[in-house]
Amino acid sequence: MAMTMDGVHRFEASRARLEAIAYRLLGSASEAEDAVQETYLRWQAADADRIKVPEAWLTKVLTNLCLNQLTSARARRETYVGQWLPEPLLAGDPMLGPADTAEQRESVSYAVLTLLERLSPGERAVYVLREAFDYPHREIAEILDISEAACQQIYHRAKKHVADGKARTQIDEAAARRIVDEFLAAATSGRTEPLVRLLTQDAVAIGDGGGKVPARAKAFEGALAVATFMRGLFKAGKAKRDLVGGSPEVHVTTANGEPAVVAVVDGVVIGVMCLEITADGIAAFRNQVNPDKLERVNRRWAATDHGEPLFHAF
Repeated sequence: MAMTMDGVHRFEASRARLEAIAYRLLGSASEAEDAVQETYLRWQAADADRIKVPEAWLTKVLTNLCLNQLTSARARRETYVGQWLPEPLLAGDPMLGPADTAEQRESVSYAVLTLLERLSPGERAVYVLREAFDYPHREIAEILDISEAACQQIYHRAKKHVADGKARTQIDEAAARRIVDEFLAAATSGRTEPLVRLLTQDAVAIGDGGGKVPARAKAFEGALAVATFMRGLFKAGKAKRDLVGGSPEVHVTTANGEPAVVAVVDGVVIGVMCLEITADGIAAFRNQVNPDKLERVNRRWAATDHGEPLFHAF
């Protein structure tokens, strides 16, 4: 059946919301784009006259596509090389979705996206639709073909799992930026002690190279281990420059609502390090260096003004 222009317009009006839902569900911008495209193909093939509420129909189709994707993704991640981290998105990316409430902003943070990996696909779907998009339990139950009571139970269970894994209370943006500046000054000082003082005692550092860029298979854990790693990461060396093709420019920006350090060589983003900053100090560094997961970041980086770098690393 040929798609009318009205049908195309209806879908395009929902595209941004669908992409934001898919990204939160999958933790991958590229997979989110694929899921939305498949939703469009199914919309194109459907009998639009029989669809009473197009937005609800599209959300249901997309969510179930993502649930199938999550199930297969779990099997793939068992063979993933090294640590798996979500794909970061820079500030202003429409795929980040709504950010009107604290719950919406938190639901797309790199820290929470990482925690969502612990949930079952069903728990993740309920949590995302309720927490980030404020869908009523009745509508979520219809999307997932479960009872409203079951939906409420799943939501409370998922919310507890996320809350149990969260770090301490986060701090405001201005204070977080000061800590980022202090961190960079300490990391480039060549000394470990100033770094240790900025970290929580149980701080972690995780890198995702996807087997394409060197990254430690296990996380660094504990303030001293993380500080030692960070000191070495920013230490100058010809071998490092040869590995990445030059001396990276270092920028500070925001990714997924959190402070982020971006490394750029010849205009190409080669790494995004998201910092989880709490009232007790820096609790986590999550460093995405897998080039496959930086494609959308690079498109946005090339299309926006990001100012002069703070300095050149190593």
